Amino acid sequence: MRRMLYIHQRPGWPELTWLAEELADGLTTVRHKQGRLLGQMEGLGFELRNEASLTVLTSDVVKSSAIEGEELDPAEVRSSIARRLGLDAGGLPTAGRDVEGVVEMMVDATRGHAMRLTEERLCAWHAALFPPGRTGMTPIVVGAWRTAESGPMQVVSGPMGRETVHFVAPEADRLPDEMRRFLAWFNAPSALDPVLRASLAHLWFVTIHPFDDGNGRIARAIADMALAHADGTSDRFYSMSSQIEAERRDYYRELEHAQRGGLDITPWHAWFLGCLERAIGNAERDLAAVLHRAKFWQHASRHSLNPRQRLVVTRMLNGFEGFLTTSKYAKLATCSADTALRDIQVLVLHGLLVQNPGGGRSTSYRLAERLTPPRG
Repeated sequence: MRRMLYIHQRPGWPELTWLAEELADGLTTVRHKQGRLLGQMEGLGFELRNEASLTVLTSDVVKSSAIEGEELDPAEVRSSIARRLGLDAGGLPTAGRDVEGVVEMMVDATRGHAMRLTEERLCAWHAALFPPGRTGMTPIVVGAWRTAESGPMQVVSGPMGRETVHFVAPEADRLPDEMRRFLAWFNAPSALDPVLRASLAHLWFVTIHPFDDGNGRIARAIADMALAHADGTSDRFYSMSSQIEAERRDYYRELEHAQRGGLDITPWHAWFLGCLERAIGNAERDLAAVLHRAKFWQHASRHSLNPRQRLVVTRMLNGFEGFLTTSKYAKLATCSADTALRDIQVLVLHGLLVQNPGGGRSTSYRLAERLTPPRG
């Protein structure tokens, strides 16, 4: 029986090829949409651009972790990013160590997109992802390439004893040479379109799989770094990781096909371009939400809200689940139920909150969708 070769085992690796003419239309569409979105953001003003970038980076971090089955608290992620970017984090919880590490990597990748990508930088990202030196309960090598002692690096699925092997990465003794070639290519000037460069970097890095864990998240951070370089801005206005998470099955299927195939990666590039186009399209919806928040605060600025009211409104504008009740308000603002009720009544009077149908103990409130002049 003929042994199957993975892409990194084929003669000529890593000289990957593709059919440019088959990608031309998709690439043109993506570049056009990128330019249009960036043009729209330029017209928003400094504060709105910051808000949009904060929202997108938050989604990027949360969804990139979700792809690997890890759930992060969006409020903690937003808090950590806002603090690192010098933006207002009022009313948001303090981030835990697991959140801080992922945020540190993503902010460094996008804000430092013009800096060289080095072994030291990648290892620092990896150490930030795994501060306890473990993945779950399993000890791993942190901040260094994986070693032969860790055994073969395989991507598997299925129950123990009946696993399906989707991919086997290069042996540990190949890693120094493999990563030297990758980093030399990534840091060198290139005539390759920046979007295709991001696509190639993602596939190439995740195929080498140099770490014991975290390779997918780091590969996506590298792609985001390349896309930030393509956009010419460290602000992020679309989230590739969010779209990948929405298309997770297709993502893993395309990766497996590419890594089990030959050196022609045209199908991988085509999928990456399509996914990126959809990510940019969805960014317009997120932009509408940012504009709504900005309009809300513009309306709220006409009134003198106390710190408790500002804190609760901020939470409701940033991923608050369900409706607001007096007891929830009291808990969020650390105040009595009577104080919470008075604060809420003022917000309703100002047209910022709307009381839902029903009353008594089940009385609840939601943010006003249509902002109206205050009553009285």
